Amino acid sequence: MRLGGLTAIGSAWPGTHRSFGREVRPAPRPQARSCILIYLLGGPPHQDMWDLKPEAPAEVRGPFKPIATNVPGIEICEHLPRLARMADKYALVRSVSHPNHNHTPMIYYTLTGRHVRTPEVDNDVSPPSRSDHPHLGSVAARLLPSPPRLPGFIAMPELAVRSNDDNIRAATPLRGGRGGFLEAQFDPFIINGDPRKPGAIPDVVLPSEVPRERFERRQALLAAFESPKPEMAAAAYGELRRTAVSMTGSAGDAEFYDLKREPEAIRQRYGQHRFGQSLLLARRLVEAGVPMIAIHFNHMTRCDGWDTHAKNFDACRDELLPLVDEGVSALIEDLEQRGLLDSTLVASFGEFGRTPKINANAGRDHWGNCSAAFFAGAGIRGGQVYGASDRQAAFPRSDRVDPVDLHATIFAALGLPAEQLIYDPLSRPTPISVGKPISALF
Repeated sequence: MRLGGLTAIGSAWPGTHRSFGREVRPAPRPQARSCILIYLLGGPPHQDMWDLKPEAPAEVRGPFKPIATNVPGIEICEHLPRLARMADKYALVRSVSHPNHNHTPMIYYTLTGRHVRTPEVDNDVSPPSRSDHPHLGSVAARLLPSPPRLPGFIAMPELAVRSNDDNIRAATPLRGGRGGFLEAQFDPFIINGDPRKPGAIPDVVLPSEVPRERFERRQALLAAFESPKPEMAAAAYGELRRTAVSMTGSAGDAEFYDLKREPEAIRQRYGQHRFGQSLLLARRLVEAGVPMIAIHFNHMTRCDGWDTHAKNFDACRDELLPLVDEGVSALIEDLEQRGLLDSTLVASFGEFGRTPKINANAGRDHWGNCSAAFFAGAGIRGGQVYGASDRQAAFPRSDRVDPVDLHATIFAALGLPAEQLIYDPLSRPTPISVGKPISALF
C-alpha cells in the first residue's frame, strides 16, 4: 500500500432568463446522485466559446463565427459543432462575474467559495494546507453517501500547476484542490496517470509479489495493534486506511478503471485523447455511484492550455475547442442513452474569462469581470441562456452571477442546501456555500 499516494484519498433567484423556442414550465427538481465537474484550468475565453459578439469591433470579436444550435436563438462558436446540435440538453450562464483577475486566488475562490486567507497574489504556489477551505468535491464526499470500496471524490488529475510531464506526478499541487479542514479522508482520490495507459492507477493494484493471503494477514496484524479508542487524527487515518485497503486488489474493483471494457465505438466517440478518455472514466465512476468526479482540465499536447495570452485562436481552433466539443458532447449523449443524465449533473467553468480586447500577441489576458458556465443534467432545463453580457462580453448586462452561486447551484442539484453546515476540527460551523442557487436553471 503506497501511503504517500493514498494520503490524497482521502428560493427563487431575482431577475429574468431566456428560454429559446420552448415554453417555460415549472418542473420538479430531481436530486442528482453524482456531479462531473469539468474545470477549465487557466481561464477559458468565454467570447470565443459560448458568448460570441459578431457585431463587436474586430479587435474584440476575433476571427471565430457563431453558428446556430438546435435551439432557435442560441448561437455558440463554429468550432463546437457537436455541442451546437444538442443545445436543448444544456443551459449556459453568460453573466458570471467576480472582480479578481489573478489565477491562484480565483482558482481557490471558484473551487472553495471562499477567499484565501493569505494575500491574494497571482501564481502563489503555497502548498495545500489543512487550514484551507475544502474543494466542492470534498464537501460532497463529506455529506453524500459513497459506494462500497470507493471514495466519494475522485480528481483526474489533481488540481496542480500545469506540467508537460506525461503523468504530471511532478506538478505542484494548488490550494483549493483538497479537503482542507475536513481532513484527509475527504481529500480526492487522485488519478494523475493517463487513463488510456496500463497502470494509470497503480495505487489500487495489489503488487504482484504480494499474494492475496499475505495481504490479508498484514491487515489482521495491523488491526491487532490499533487502539480501540483512537484519537481524532488517528481515527481519520484509520478510515483513510480502510478505504485504501478496500480499494486495493478487491475483486471487481479494477473494472471501474479499465477502459478496455468499453466497446471500441464508445471509446472512439469520446476521442482518443486524454481529456475524452478521462470523461469516459468519469461516466464509469458515475455508474459506480461516486458522488463527485472533477476533471481539472490542464493537460494538452499542442498548446499551453487555457491561459491563452498568446495565439489564443490557434490554440482554441487546433486543440482546446475540438477536445471540449468531442468529449463533452459524447459524455452528455452517453449519459442520456444510459438513463443517467437525469441523475448526473455536468458542470463546467474556469477561474475567470479572458479580456474583451485581443492583445498584440493574438491572445487574451485574464478577466474576472465576465465569464460563462455550462450546466446539463440533474433537472437542468436545457435550451436556455441565463444572464447576458454587454456588447463586448466585458461585464454582465443582466442577472449577474458570482462563482459562489454556481457552487450553490451544484449543491442544490445534489440535494444539499447552501446553508448546510460543515465543521472544522475545532467544531466551528460554516455553511457549504454563501451563494444562491440559480433556480431559473431547473
